[in-house]
Amino acid sequence: MNSVIFESENVIPSKVVCIARNYVAHIEELKNEMPGEMSLFIKPNSAVSSRLFLPKFGECHYEGEITFLIKDSKIAGVGFGLDLTLRDIQSKLKENGLPWEKAKAFDKAAVFSSFVKFDKDINNLGIELYINGQLKQKGDVGLMIYKPDEILKEAMKYFTFYDYDLLMSGTPKGVGKFQKGDKFRGRILYNETVLVEKEWIVE
Repeated sequence: MNSVIFESENVIPSKVVCIARNYVAHIEELKNEMPGEMSLFIKPNSAVSSRLFLPKFGECHYEGEITFLIKDSKIAGVGFGLDLTLRDIQSKLKENGLPWEKAKAFDKAAVFSSFVKFDKDINNLGIELYINGQLKQKGDVGLMIYKPDEILKEAMKYFTFYDYDLLMSGTPKGVGKFQKGDKFRGRILYNETVLVEKEWIVE
């Protein structure tokens, strides 16, 4: 089973629960419809990775997300996550009204930094993603349609959260393609101070 680091210890999330379309600007950049209700999907443990790989098939896009670690059915930690998406495959699936798993839940499609303990005001969290030194994505909880506590409450109606399961809270605008050798730097900010930072070189 794949693991993530939480407070310097390796822990195993059984799954990653994600929300689609949670930032208005991102919805607009992909020309999607505004959601009438929360749209949730799952990435399995086999999708969890600490390394960033470019898939050998499909047109892969990065999506940086504030990610929460759940323990005792509540938010216990925070880290940076990349929701990798095979955009061309996803578009075909959407056109035919089919599930997204092939585009979202493939092996190593959920890439994470380490996680740190978090028990402060969630509303002060923000995110930045730099690729090859250029700022590509920047957002914060204030821009989210559904806030993290709302997402967790809704998700728990349908899914049991075991300790160390992860919750991805959506991506701000600026998603796009990437290639091998690109240098990613993801940051989670608290009141504009860096709380978590992680670098990857695309393999």
